[in-house]
Amino acid sequence: MTETTDRQAKKHDLREIMGHYATGASVVTATWKGRPYGLAVNSLTSVSLEPPLVLFCPDKRSETWPPIRDAGHFVVNILAHDQDALCRTFAKRGVDRFADIGYHESPSGSPVLHDVLAYLECRIEAVHDGGDHFVTIGRVLDLGVVGDLPPLLFYRGGFRQLAGVDDGGPEPGAPPEQASR
Repeated sequence: MTETTDRQAKKHDLREIMGHYATGASVVTATWKGRPYGLAVNSLTSVSLEPPLVLFCPDKRSETWPPIRDAGHFVVNILAHDQDALCRTFAKRGVDRFADIGYHESPSGSPVLHDVLAYLECRIEAVHDGGDHFVTIGRVLDLGVVGDLPPLLFYRGGFRQLAGVDDGGPEPGAPPEQASR
């Protein structure tokens, strides 16, 4: 196998393997020079509780990332199970992603999309090179739970929903002995 073929196989294999890891679906938004911008991401993760930090990884080819970066702050909108069409809209290129999309502004002016499960308003703390993506770390400044629906998930190349809200696990806030069963 040549080095080029080997790299292509590894890229395909990595995508295939990582596709078996379910992620949440979210939309990162910001306002730059009076215009709203947003992009769909599934690379969101918590980095630290103290200080409160989250991470997401925008593609280096994204035309939407530069204005979000330049704004210096952003909102992560965590999507509900029935918002797959909204997520697809924010994943498309060359469309007005905010046409017919309801939102209100966060204290920093970033769009908080209507009917999302939760939001995190962040200030960009650091941006690192990460291959064909940027690793972006944001400090959480404000946050809130908006809805009480199941989340939208991305798994094996498509959107998925939880089979049921009650998974038989412990109730939120259950004592540790119940949470470890």
